[in-house]
Amino acid sequence: MDTLFSMKVFRQVVQNGSFTRAAEQLDISTAMASKHVSHLENTIQAKLLHRNSRNLHLTEAGEEYYRQCSYALDTLDTAAQVAAGGTDKPQGTLRVTMPLWFANKLLSRWLVEYRRRYPEVTLDLVLDNRHIDLIAEGFDLALRVAKTPSPSLIVKPLAKIEFVLVAAPDYLAEHGTPATPEEVMRHQAVLPSYTDQRHLEVVHRQSGRTAVIDLQPAMQTDNTLMVRSLVKSGGGIGYQPLWAVQKDLDDGSLVRLLPDYLLACEQLNAAYVDRTFLSAKVRSFIDFLTEKIHSEGI
Repeated sequence: MDTLFSMKVFRQVVQNGSFTRAAEQLDISTAMASKHVSHLENTIQAKLLHRNSRNLHLTEAGEEYYRQCSYALDTLDTAAQVAAGGTDKPQGTLRVTMPLWFANKLLSRWLVEYRRRYPEVTLDLVLDNRHIDLIAEGFDLALRVAKTPSPSLIVKPLAKIEFVLVAAPDYLAEHGTPATPEEVMRHQAVLPSYTDQRHLEVVHRQSGRTAVIDLQPAMQTDNTLMVRSLVKSGGGIGYQPLWAVQKDLDDGSLVRLLPDYLLACEQLNAAYVDRTFLSAKVRSFIDFLTEKIHSEGI
């Protein structure tokens, strides 16, 4: 028998002073209510109630068990109410993993604005370029850039991320500015080591002509922010998300190469494990990002 339900039956019997009234409130038969109490007594190996056809009262063991049983059931009820509340109101800690290059001014401003809107949510942000196992490492949500997301995850597409080829003005002054895909391949490159970006397909915006650029890395690193820093320092040509280097392009510390060509765009997704009973904190974060992307772009 279900011991937890047996505890509920026992408490109801004691509170009502009657098996019959307790059975009516729990929508079970009087005989079943009696079986549940007997089940508890057999489980704990102690007599809980003295009973006859007219009345019942608790034994000494039953009095102590009733106090502890009531406390345990109240604790479980409170926990259930708190957990259920998390599906209605954004609250608690939201653990999010995202790529390193999300450490930029635009996203930081959005995250601060999210916290102002939902002050009862604490953000725990882990920036890592590897694909983290959400369940094993206890994450609520992942922001991932991928063409083929994991089939084991629920995925909501958020935006297309445009990537660009960039280089520092000093590097271009020394080595020349490439004007075609073929000329780009004569230059040294700074590339990430956690993904293969040595072969880039580009499309000419006007003619639609495609070309493949084969890049030979002079330097590689597993840190996206280090790639950007090395490129800005003149280490070679780099391949970066446009929104991550937009400020550098605006202030002239980086130069965009091949502006007449479109590089492949990547899909930004919000990924989570299960949509059943999706918590309000996860739902609110996804909805907030969708709103900001649509209103401000990315």
